[in-house]
Amino acid sequence: MTSLTFRPAAAVAGTIAVPPDKSLTHRAFLLGAISDRPVVVDDPLDSEDTRATLDAVRSMGAGVEGDIASGRVVIAGRGVRGLTPPPVIDCRNAGTLMRLAAGIIVGQAPAEVTVLDGDQSLRRRPMRRIADPLVAMGAAVIPAEGGTPPLAVRPGLPMHGTVHDLPIASAQVKSCLLLAGLNAAGDTWVREPVPSRDHTERMLRAAGVEVMERDGMVGVAGPIAGLALPDMRVPGDFSSAAFAIVAGVLRGDPAVRVVGVNLNPGRTGLLDVLRRMGADITVEMGEDVAGEPCGDVVVRRTETLVATEVTAAEVPSMVDEVPLVGLLGARADGTTVVSGAGELRVKESDRIATVVGLLRAVGAEAEEREDGFVVHGPSAIRGGEVHSHGDHRLAMLGALAGLVSDDGVTVHGMEAAAVSYPGFTEDMAALGVVAA
Repeated sequence: MTSLTFRPAAAVAGTIAVPPDKSLTHRAFLLGAISDRPVVVDDPLDSEDTRATLDAVRSMGAGVEGDIASGRVVIAGRGVRGLTPPPVIDCRNAGTLMRLAAGIIVGQAPAEVTVLDGDQSLRRRPMRRIADPLVAMGAAVIPAEGGTPPLAVRPGLPMHGTVHDLPIASAQVKSCLLLAGLNAAGDTWVREPVPSRDHTERMLRAAGVEVMERDGMVGVAGPIAGLALPDMRVPGDFSSAAFAIVAGVLRGDPAVRVVGVNLNPGRTGLLDVLRRMGADITVEMGEDVAGEPCGDVVVRRTETLVATEVTAAEVPSMVDEVPLVGLLGARADGTTVVSGAGELRVKESDRIATVVGLLRAVGAEAEEREDGFVVHGPSAIRGGEVHSHGDHRLAMLGALAGLVSDDGVTVHGMEAAAVSYPGFTEDMAALGVVAA
């Protein structure tokens, strides 16, 4: 276990390019595997999760050339129904891989069962939310007792489109069902209580698939003849950029600039929350990538933040950034409330419990609610010792707590950051966030 102590700093400044977008990298590899043409993916994210997806794509029979570490991978797809899934796919810690791969595998040619498995953290995550609707389409998908992985998936059964009403907005579940719908007879529709991220829909459209919208639903008409994903250069991941952005809000002087970031509005809810809290943020738009808006974000220190409320309608557009709202709330005037975020309890850790625990450990006044948390500010962040609980976002949250603390914060299990943000400590050091 790696332990690092992050020291307080009066100011941070500089320009960084954060790692490529994890969500887009997952989808580029998976859709590339069912594409009718070879797909060049430049600047894919090199992380534990995306390596798991690339290994899975290779194990299902897609050709893979190049090296993810070198910044270029070429996927030779086998067509929308041409993959040959192996008996077991190890998804490791990648929940996106498990859920999206299930939607792809059910549509392949008839074959023996494929078991999707993962590490102990992934084995705690709920899978009935994809299994039940896939079964309703005619697929055979069986999770372990309790509705968690391992997940047994049989390819090749006849499937029919249907209307799925999701009780919880989830881009992963929606994507799984749309991918299954590519090989189902008739229309597959997904309705969510509030819109979730639309990366899969944008990438499918870029690949030539008609993605339909009607009455607040999104859908595809299957079975499709094929798709042709274009080559792409993956932009920076907003969820990774969020840590530099918040560092800039708290200590940016003269400014922190994050360049080449994916600015899909389904991902940038944190910017709306920050502006509501009074943050000084400038967005400079650039060129689109595979239908995704991209650009630079410039942030300057805000001396006085105002407490806010984050509602259930906002959570899907910032679900990975909600932990940062806890730290911001500790530095804001008033009481910050997050509600409608029950999904955080089934992430890599129970992020409601672990975020509140981290905030209390460093001196903030915070309390859990069933579907969120409350933080009273402004609080003096004394510092102390915190644990990542194997959760990459919690590890990075601890680093930012150290930045604004009196005495520094030691994060145990800092290696977890590599799941989504290899080089996090180096990028933070470039801005002036010092660790030892």
